[in-house]
Amino acid sequence: MKQRIDIEWINQKSDSPLGRIIVLTGARQTGKTTIAKNCFPDYRYFNIDDVIVRSQLKNLSAAQWYYNQPLAILDEVQIEPQLINSVKAVYDMYPEPRYVLLGSSQFLLLQKVRESLAGRCVIRETYPLTLPEMRTNSFEDIVEPSFFVDFVRNKKTIEMLSPSFVLDNRFAQIRYAYDFYLQFGGYPALTNNELNDNERFEWLENYVKTFLERDIRDLASFRDLNPFIKLQRYLANTTATLVNLSSIAKETGITVPTVQRYLQYMNISYQSISLPAWFSNPLKKLVKAPKIHVLDIGVLRAILQKRGMLNGNEYESAIVSEIYKQLKCNELPLFPYHLRTQDGREIDLLLESEDGFIAIEIKQTENVNRSDAKNFFGLQEILNKPLKHCFVLSNDNQVKSFGEITAMHAGAFLG
Repeated sequence: MKQRIDIEWINQKSDSPLGRIIVLTGARQTGKTTIAKNCFPDYRYFNIDDVIVRSQLKNLSAAQWYYNQPLAILDEVQIEPQLINSVKAVYDMYPEPRYVLLGSSQFLLLQKVRESLAGRCVIRETYPLTLPEMRTNSFEDIVEPSFFVDFVRNKKTIEMLSPSFVLDNRFAQIRYAYDFYLQFGGYPALTNNELNDNERFEWLENYVKTFLERDIRDLASFRDLNPFIKLQRYLANTTATLVNLSSIAKETGITVPTVQRYLQYMNISYQSISLPAWFSNPLKKLVKAPKIHVLDIGVLRAILQKRGMLNGNEYESAIVSEIYKQLKCNELPLFPYHLRTQDGREIDLLLESEDGFIAIEIKQTENVNRSDAKNFFGLQEILNKPLKHCFVLSNDNQVKSFGEITAMHAGAFLG
């Protein structure tokens, strides 16, 4: 069992008057049910996927909810939207009842929540495990913030880094989590020590199959899944590249409007990240197309049936996704972008805060040199706020400095 950053957030909200209704959404199998049951052991749990449970609950009046189910967890509640109206009615009529709503379909759940529960609930998105969470062994453990999180919060500085990742007293623990993540991704079920590697890959293959058969069919009434499967595989093969709708349509045999719709499905079902381009400087010629990243590297491997070493784009997506998860889980006040000039110069990840930018380049190499940082040179001239720091993240254990640029192991930065 892994400790989750979400639990601290939920415990804080549950003690607040604004936390009478807590909504947890996120991809299937990210641990929403386990988290909810751990945080609310006294709440009655109902799985709305069960047709018998669903039929009995949807006929209850607000008074019956109040007297019989004043504290409840409703899992997969988007399947029966009428229950959200019931929760709203109980909330409006009685001050005591408290509910936790869970759902793996962001679009269907949040659409109904915004219609019926606006101003009445707090919403939390649950993601696969981050590297610091993967290093825990129980709900009693503390999730230690990564260097990245502490750097953003001004709790750690570059000067506090060990000259080599190997000298970090947590090296072995972080490196194990890092290697595991690059091989299998971050879904909690895969961290079960009783599973072997073949069983983990089998789990991922079944996950992809379930996603297609359940989540996508929830979003759209597909008569034929083959066009979507083509797009899914195309995105896995081209992860960490610019979105070109015409090119995707040509390669997959799907119309441009359909490509747009399918890309939206991938994003709202937590299978991909559409990383917007930063182009706020009107005086510079900057590319405006977003970059697409498959959110979980284990799922990407399963789509491609790949067990070997990651290529450069796949590695970039794995690191960008981990940073994205840590941004979301820790509620860091940063907005993620990529930046690319018309002549091809690019920054893999540009994190914008109110007072400046953190720029990140991602290289799979085990030996970083100055040329790996070349895209940072002159970057400040493009930006409209101060460049607070630049990082090159790689597999090089040594911490290296190129002026205001720090090169370090991605595991040391994120673990």
